[in-house]
Amino acid sequence: MKLILPILLLATAAFSADYPRVIFSDDFAAEGFGKAWGHYKSSSVVKDGVLVGITAPTSDHSAVDNIRIDGERDLEVSVKFRFVSDKAKSFNVWFDDKNHKGSHAGHICQATISPTSVNLADAKTGGFDLANGLYDRKKANQLTDDEKKMLASKTTKFPVKLSLQDWHTLVVQTKGDEISVTIDGKAIGSFKSSGIAHDTKSLISLTTNAVDVEYDDFSIKGVVKP
Repeated sequence: MKLILPILLLATAAFSADYPRVIFSDDFAAEGFGKAWGHYKSSSVVKDGVLVGITAPTSDHSAVDNIRIDGERDLEVSVKFRFVSDKAKSFNVWFDDKNHKGSHAGHICQATISPTSVNLADAKTGGFDLANGLYDRKKANQLTDDEKKMLASKTTKFPVKLSLQDWHTLVVQTKGDEISVTIDGKAIGSFKSSGIAHDTKSLISLTTNAVDVEYDDFSIKGVVKP
């Protein structure tokens, strides 16, 4: 392990060097959310230097806290997080484009982090696809066997074991048609699918499912523009 860990860290550092341009960052040191933050059905608060993700008990949707940017294809999202208790189920890092009408809510791709797994998904051509009617047929439980098989190919899952209450560092990167995740400097996995290559990802969200997830040192970075 003494030999492997430095190699992993060097590889992660080299990969992160591909995203040197800071688009947005927040260490939540200020009182309350800054003006750049948007929200959807969120009861989240900024308290004691961290973002406390909270979905109200009466809400019909998980708490969404987001940042709008000019649309770009290749992005890096970094955030420190911790699952405060076993009430914390998971959280999502979403890459969306609200101007894209071919998927529900403009969803493009996502990473879902839980204490035991990381899920990576192409939402644009997968389960949120409106262009081909997949989202509506899925909701109506009308998918064919072939469609179910195709949708299964639009997501992948990696096992992890993340300690509760401890802080971890998540890095999610999109590059072309690939989305990749590292946690605490360790490569967890990557996934390729056509929808991920969407050129104008313009809304980056943290979605808390449902409570007891805290966040710190959030940033969005981009590649060097030509």
